[in-house]
Amino acid sequence: MTKRTRQAFGLTLLLLAGCANSSPHAQTSPPVTALPPSHPASSGLPNPPPPDREFRGLWVASFANLDWPSRPGLDTAQQKAELTAILDRAALLHFNAVILQVRPACDALYDSKLEPWSEALSGKMGVAPKPFYDPLAFAVAEAHQRGLELHAWFNPFRVRPRDDKTPAARNYVTAAHPELVRTTGNYQILDPGDPRSRGWSLAVILDVVKRYDIDGVHIDDYFYPYPVKGVYRPEDFPDGALWERYRKQGGKLTRNDWRRENVNTFVQLVYASVKKEKPWVKFGVSPFGIWRPGHPAGVAVSLDSYGSLYSDSLNWLTNGWVDYLSPQLYWPVADKEHSFAALLQWWSTQNTRNRHLWPGMKMEDWPGFTEDPAQETAREIDLIRRQPGASGVTLWRASSMMHAANGVAAALARLYAAPSLTPASPWLGNRAPGEPLVTSRKSGRDIFIAWNSPGGEPVRQWVLQEDLGGHWKTEILPAAQTNRLITATPLPQTIAITAVSRVGNLSPPAVFAIPR
Repeated sequence: MTKRTRQAFGLTLLLLAGCANSSPHAQTSPPVTALPPSHPASSGLPNPPPPDREFRGLWVASFANLDWPSRPGLDTAQQKAELTAILDRAALLHFNAVILQVRPACDALYDSKLEPWSEALSGKMGVAPKPFYDPLAFAVAEAHQRGLELHAWFNPFRVRPRDDKTPAARNYVTAAHPELVRTTGNYQILDPGDPRSRGWSLAVILDVVKRYDIDGVHIDDYFYPYPVKGVYRPEDFPDGALWERYRKQGGKLTRNDWRRENVNTFVQLVYASVKKEKPWVKFGVSPFGIWRPGHPAGVAVSLDSYGSLYSDSLNWLTNGWVDYLSPQLYWPVADKEHSFAALLQWWSTQNTRNRHLWPGMKMEDWPGFTEDPAQETAREIDLIRRQPGASGVTLWRASSMMHAANGVAAALARLYAAPSLTPASPWLGNRAPGEPLVTSRKSGRDIFIAWNSPGGEPVRQWVLQEDLGGHWKTEILPAAQTNRLITATPLPQTIAITAVSRVGNLSPPAVFAIPR
């Protein structure tokens, strides 16, 4: 037991037994007794059931102030209050992960030496929050304090629109590295075909991986630009010089295949680089929900992300270049031309490497359909839970959860009534923490428990389980919480503490009985 834990025990015992000396009824205080130590499974004590596993992710978008901050120009206290309100609601509803957009368009919602502060914060690009704080460091600490994973969400190639009226910061990419930027229509974008652009975005991502205790790196569906009728066609993307250089160097791919290979190269590079720096940090992508029209059969001609965005998301999944994929299935079940159920099943059958499949869903109204958002959310989560190969969901977006008018929050409270761990990622390592070291004391009807790790594999969370007469109550606690005062009546018969590693591996449970 560490010095800090011993001090905590001493303080708690004083509170339970000694501090009552100032009371006229101190002589009636119950004695404090040490409980027997925890026992291994061979002792005959019942082992707790395995905790539930389901990814429950929530996108928090900063682009155009969609979710957070709600508007530019909020002061530091207001920004912190809004973010903690989102995290509090997510924890209350038993979400277990938040995907926070930290690089909307080559700008930063964190203290970066590479790119300027986002105008989503102050309303002016390059201006730090006042009073100063680092939003990402704050978000990581507050998320972990609530037992939530924090995934940092990057847009790797998007640059702000050409007609943006606010001035760009002097170190913004359009001024500092104009050679990397392509302009077409109103789009400005880093060219995925330029190795310097891929290297720049990779450097930005790795800077965050190195400096922040994030749980995941997340990129979305913006690679080459989305086509806009009458404004932009994919064949008009201005990469002719790079394409000609590729051909002169002996390249044999068609231009479309070359563009797809540029994106493939970036995805593979991000995955390998993140793993080299911190093997436990998950890498996920949320591509457009349809790989290609006709896959599966019956899916109508819609945007061809393979042919227009040059996004070969199936390739990333089947090659294991992602730890999770969240295809954006933003259609209601009733949409026969873009069947949610059919797409979910198709993606599941493609997941041959058993990576995490956490489909993206939206909790909003669907144009052209009359589905109730709360009922549709429940229906789609039920389909995902019954689909082999899928193990959770990523929900678009925080504002829909925060506004209770459409009933989504109430529906989620029912769907997520019990807490759940995120699924384990065994391909990222099989080491588990050692069995927790537990000390407990009983004073009257109260039980004080304290625990810590024996060392070795770091702990990200704890699972506290209480046997209430054949029914086990489960709580998932943050790593920093290492004690609990149990005052319930009746007291549990057995208590178990299990440590959870950063990739979701479980320690043996420390199990002990409560004397009756």
